[in-house]
Amino acid sequence: MVQAFILIQTEVGQAAAVARAIAELPGVTSAEDVTGPYDVIVRAEANSVDELGKLVVARVQSVSGITRTLTCPVVHL
Repeated sequence: MVQAFILIQTEVGQAAAVARAIAELPGVTSAEDVTGPYDVIVRAEANSVDELGKLVVARVQSVSGITRTLTCPVVHL
């Protein structure tokens, strides 16, 4: 299982709607509004890095109101 945090910047006033929409996507375990340089932080999981990439590019980035994403895979050191 591959896990990642996805840091999301949204259009002004769209953070709550973006978080609600993303929380409904398969593979997303949480989506929270935050303050700071990012507006929403998402925790997601997939069976492989390729599946995680498809989740981010095909599903998360297609949500209306998103301007930029940064995907941070979880590593176990």
